[in-house]
Amino acid sequence: MATFIDIHVLQTVPPSNLNRDDTGSPKSALYGGVRRARVSSQAWKRAARKAYEQSLERADVGYRTKRIVELMVARMQELQPDVDGDEARQRAEGVLKALGIKVTQPRAKKDASPDDAEPYPVSDYLIFFSTAQIDRLAELALDGDAGKTVSKKDAVAAADSDHGIEVGLFGRMVADNKELSVDAAVQVAHAISTHAVDIEQDYFTAVDDKNPEDESGAGMLGTIEFNSATIYRYATINLDGLFANLGDEQATVRAAQAFVHAFVSSMPTGKQNTFANRTVPDAAVIMVRAGQPVNLVGAFEDPVQPDRGLVAGSAAKLAEATRGVSSFVAEPELTLVVRGNDRAAALDELGVVATLAEAVERLAEPIRAAVSAPAPA
Repeated sequence: MATFIDIHVLQTVPPSNLNRDDTGSPKSALYGGVRRARVSSQAWKRAARKAYEQSLERADVGYRTKRIVELMVARMQELQPDVDGDEARQRAEGVLKALGIKVTQPRAKKDASPDDAEPYPVSDYLIFFSTAQIDRLAELALDGDAGKTVSKKDAVAAADSDHGIEVGLFGRMVADNKELSVDAAVQVAHAISTHAVDIEQDYFTAVDDKNPEDESGAGMLGTIEFNSATIYRYATINLDGLFANLGDEQATVRAAQAFVHAFVSSMPTGKQNTFANRTVPDAAVIMVRAGQPVNLVGAFEDPVQPDRGLVAGSAAKLAEATRGVSSFVAEPELTLVVRGNDRAAALDELGVVATLAEAVERLAEPIRAAVSAPAPA
């Protein structure tokens, strides 16, 4: 039976615009008949990636980019400093061609001078490779003669091993070659507020420091939209899928622990310089579950009312929903509760209360137990 780590977070954010739509408005969603604040899953996945990059080795992380040729050439020149730049580029393009990945030459910038180097070719879409895979592709490109045609078998072998923690967690989709696709082991939900939220507008002005004394008025004026909310966030890790991607027990433990810590502690940086809105969660509930993951957003289908306090009311609803799902699924094998204030005390009865660092450390044993005998595909 597959094992999952479910991560539930309550976090209160002051006036902010964490994740905006194409018009600049904070993203929102209609849920339970009322308008909610929303932060997209992609925004929080990006924030988590940037957070764990600070604690992981470079070899554990990767690159999601169109500039694969540029990365390969740089690595080739590190491995073999005397390789000609044009030759390295041609070899890199040959390896990508063997993988079935098309690259095109971008247009030169309008202000480019004749002395500027020609830009590197880019792929048609973003592709995710681990650092180890970039190294293997570079080594393959350097192997043999410049005119040598790289076989598809060798190219795929180089690109489909040593996924690293990032590709192992988030997977990879390559439209031109399904052999390179990797199923994600992590799912992240869109975060929504536990209560109804209205979008507000801030009218602001800025004074010109060099205005003459006899000249009044603002040098600039404008408006910006924002909201504030107590947000429910959810993500889940498929430990068996993660182990299948990484093929190593210790790497699976490190990857899962790194993601749990990063997801709980991270925050998107949208308009952060404008609002200084960085907060820490009010509470996090981390569950190890067998069978299936469980998103508890249904706790807030009936929106929390502010008369009880949004954090206290949200924590009480989350605790109630956690108990309620036991009618459908087995109890979690382990529940860890991390909270920063007494307003979330209703969650204490769910499991062991710990700090985030302690909770992450306690996950190591159940992760090892889950992947030592992984579930059949």
